[in-house]
Amino acid sequence: MVDLLNGVVTNVGGVGDELISSVERGLCVLVGISRDDTPKDVEYIVRKILNLRVFDDEQGKRWTKSVMDKNYEVLCISQFTLYSVLKGNKPDFHCSMGGDESKRFYENFITEMKKAYKSDFIKDGQFGAYMQVSIQNDGPVTITLESPVQAPKPDRRGGARSREKVEKTGGNTNEGTGDPSGNQLTQNSGQAQNM
Repeated sequence: MVDLLNGVVTNVGGVGDELISSVERGLCVLVGISRDDTPKDVEYIVRKILNLRVFDDEQGKRWTKSVMDKNYEVLCISQFTLYSVLKGNKPDFHCSMGGDESKRFYENFITEMKKAYKSDFIKDGQFGAYMQVSIQNDGPVTITLESPVQAPKPDRRGGARSREKVEKTGGNTNEGTGDPSGNQLTQNSGQAQNM
């Protein structure tokens, strides 16, 4: 699983003119589900989301409090495009879990979030809907979380990553790029491209 966390002041998700969910203060989590994710990935991501220290304490000390410590809300939005792969200039989504299976997986993720925290503090969008999401990023704070490799998984280019290579490089299969996130730097532009 790949999740993109945003510390937010106000966050609204809607379909057309209908408001689906909103939070005043907390996290907006864009949830990407890989075709190879398992319940272990859900367990890891839920724990990380709820315990990640991205908020200030009462004295203003940075990076000391979690969403649970602050009694803030979490808005989760399913986001299959987080597992996109560029083929030329067109995104391809073959690394994302398929529709029906990912819907069940996402619903289980939301259930586990609600079990681990206050149920009414976990909000979500409408799965599979074309949504308009307004994010007022606070900080701005944006953190990418990826569940650890449980078994060999496809890399972003669609090939198999061997567990040995992942362990050897600490998860970075783009050796020598200088980018610990695993993004490959293009030689011409110097910008990171998600591979």
